[in-house]
Amino acid sequence: MSGHSKWHNIQGRKNAQDAKRGKIFQKISRDLYQAAKDGGADPDGNPQLRLVMDKAKAANMPKNVIQRALDKATGAGGQNYEEIMYEGYGPGGTAVMVFALTDNKNRTAAAIRSAFSHHGGTLGSSGSVSYMFNRKGYIVILRDGLDVDEDTMLMDALDAGAEDMDTLDDKFKIYTDPSQLASVRDALQSKGYTLDTAEITMIPENTTPVPEDKKTQYDNLIDELTNNDDVADVYEAAVKEDDN
Repeated sequence: MSGHSKWHNIQGRKNAQDAKRGKIFQKISRDLYQAAKDGGADPDGNPQLRLVMDKAKAANMPKNVIQRALDKATGAGGQNYEEIMYEGYGPGGTAVMVFALTDNKNRTAAAIRSAFSHHGGTLGSSGSVSYMFNRKGYIVILRDGLDVDEDTMLMDALDAGAEDMDTLDDKFKIYTDPSQLASVRDALQSKGYTLDTAEITMIPENTTPVPEDKKTQYDNLIDELTNNDDVADVYEAAVKEDDN
């Protein structure tokens, strides 16, 4: 009986790992699609696509899955995807933006509206919260094992073309103009830095704490949104305990 239980525990962990890996691949696939759709499927002439392909390789994403995403962007896959941004408020009034990539906008809109409604939020109209966010290049360098002080890191980041930097206990968070992300990344890597993250994202101008009695609702909302197959990114203007 114990052997049977152990097998189920191992199988359960494996299933959880497979599901997590599947969500990562799904997210990267959408990023590949978007980058190729915007700038073409040739990474040599598309810096944003190069960034995403590096991320795909780091995640050990199979080549056929990468190619399938690129085929969709060029029309080779025979599917027509639309990029749609949904804006709303989570419980407690926290601003949330949801970027979706879908082949059925009616299905996606209904699912997003349902998620907000079920978890105490409100889906807003276009422009209702987007003005609270800025589109930025975002780079993270972990400080563990990195023998560089804040002043040196800041000077190197600015020399590479970055706009700003936040210093935390465990990481440096570097911000760039979206068009300069690839060149800043390459310059920092040429200096010997190992980048944990390099992506285009939406940065909130201000953040709103999630009320204590709304945290479970808020977490459930974000979980439902991120687990939706049509959702590529969720951007939040909320302060949570694990934010660093």
